[in-house]
Amino acid sequence: MALVHLVHLSLHNFRNYVRLELDLPSSVVVLLGDNAQGKTNLLEAIYYLATSRSPYTGTDRELINWLSLDQEPLPYTRLVGRVARGDNSVLLEITVSQQAENGSRYQKQVRLNGVNKRAMDLLGHLNVVLFVPEDVNLVSGSPSLRRRYLDVMLCQIDSRYCRTLAGYNQIVTQRNALLRDLRERGGDPAQLAFWNERLVEHGAHLIARRREAIDGLDALAQAIHSQLTGGSERLHLRYAPSVEFGEGHPVVTEIQAAYQAQLQSLRQREMAAGMTLAGPHRDEMRFTIDDIDAGVYASRGQQRTAVLALKLAEVEMMHHETGDYPVLLLDDVLSELDAHRRRFLLQRVDDGQQQAIITATDLQALPPAFLQGCRLWHVEMGRLAEVS
Repeated sequence: MALVHLVHLSLHNFRNYVRLELDLPSSVVVLLGDNAQGKTNLLEAIYYLATSRSPYTGTDRELINWLSLDQEPLPYTRLVGRVARGDNSVLLEITVSQQAENGSRYQKQVRLNGVNKRAMDLLGHLNVVLFVPEDVNLVSGSPSLRRRYLDVMLCQIDSRYCRTLAGYNQIVTQRNALLRDLRERGGDPAQLAFWNERLVEHGAHLIARRREAIDGLDALAQAIHSQLTGGSERLHLRYAPSVEFGEGHPVVTEIQAAYQAQLQSLRQREMAAGMTLAGPHRDEMRFTIDDIDAGVYASRGQQRTAVLALKLAEVEMMHHETGDYPVLLLDDVLSELDAHRRRFLLQRVDDGQQQAIITATDLQALPPAFLQGCRLWHVEMGRLAEVS
């Protein structure tokens, strides 16, 4: 299988990059510079091209260079990336621009090889795994963070999951509107039957796929975590769906039956609340270390080690599912790791099987032998200069 990598990145008015044209090697790149110079922005741009979503903001307007918001009549940002797989390549492009008829409205336009596409059509052409210090919140933070993490990962490797998720979210929105209408105006609850069927159909597929993915991640992460801790601790990832269907691994039809029954039992509560109370949008993934809830009782160091194991497991799962290694984006994480875990991570990065981009404020955390095989760029005020 040919190495998949980003060979060229073009940015216009993205964050603090007014204009950038950058050729990237297929190996390891280190971005060196002080804070607030644009290192993280560059990783964000690559992640955005791969997923059509920013890991830091839900508002596309914030991606546009702030000077252009004042100086341009119609502010915009454009990102273009060329991705190579062997002798073949694909051109990914996203433009976010202000609309003339409404100065407060911004439109996202996605192109694949110059042809207009939906945002989800970008997915899978450039798979990425992003690791940032804040990822420790995947263990200790809210369930919504873990659901988002699962959705982004699965949407990159499973187009059916992505389409089903988009449909499910629309169904939840429409069903919630009906529930609120029934609560406020009254009416026949039998109207819910149509939406229940659609909710169950889409939701059961998402539940089954999430269970499969978490089981796979669990096995991979356990092995990696054992290496990181010398076998002194045992990490376990556990899926806790809001739909109750007992233990084991039920097939989709069994999940559908359990989901339908649960919706029936929840009807009065849902009508009183005006919202859907069961389904993948309320799922949970839990981390345990030696059978103890890591989100509550683990130390910060234990949580960070669990996330490192998870991210490296994600890399392996993507490779197993697609045959290609994802681009690994490491944003200032080396300074957060001790020497053993830093060495373990760099050995994984330096195996020549994937493209990796690492940011750092200094080179103390990077061994000289590792740096010899890297391309090194200094980043300052949205400009890059190669360092020999």
